[in-house]
Amino acid sequence: MKKLLIVDDDREIAELIQIYLANEGYATVLAHDGEEALAMAAAEPFHLIVLDIMMPKADGLEVCRQLRREGSAQVPILMLSAKAADMDKIMGLMTGADDYMVKPFNPLELVARVKSLLRRAYQFPKAGGGSDAGGAVELGPIVIDKSTHTVTCRQDGRQLHLTSTEFGILHLLASHPGKVFSAEDIFQQVWKEKFYESNNTVMVHISKLRDKLEQETGDKFIVTVWGVGYKIEG
Repeated sequence: MKKLLIVDDDREIAELIQIYLANEGYATVLAHDGEEALAMAAAEPFHLIVLDIMMPKADGLEVCRQLRREGSAQVPILMLSAKAADMDKIMGLMTGADDYMVKPFNPLELVARVKSLLRRAYQFPKAGGGSDAGGAVELGPIVIDKSTHTVTCRQDGRQLHLTSTEFGILHLLASHPGKVFSAEDIFQQVWKEKFYESNNTVMVHISKLRDKLEQETGDKFIVTVWGVGYKIEG
């Protein structure tokens, strides 16, 4: 059973989310401020975190930063906020969230987003299906292994700390060298959802991914084809 951490200082909203997720068979734990959330995340592993931004003691952005710094790189984080401006969404995604929902939200849509994030992070492919289905893909000095959801430096065995979304984008592009994917293509194949709105979600995740690749390997790898999309050169 997947265990989820729900973090929101509004107890009614937290309990509403808990009811809907529990009805889907998930085990849920509640936290009501940032410090409590960090303590719980340090004490036990969670498969996904639903994280409000505006909270006392430590806001959701700071909680997300600390989680990503402290080894929770691949735990999917769904961020909630009453702020609907594009820059607020970009800030949340740049901080390390995998997805962002604006309050008030439809609880059924939240459940759908949670399911999508969990599928992407934990539903590993069956062996024998080619580079898209499993196996390892080599990209310069790194090896991308979808069967274990790891990116490893060949020289010294270090692992790159990518979120599940960043991993999905990297594996998709590296598995098809030279092929250009539009933002819509990437969204539909990585998020496993219809491209439901014109936003900067894919662009923000690719920007973060490039920064991490450059920091670890000295190469950004991902090329922008202006007006078309993104690719990794063959």
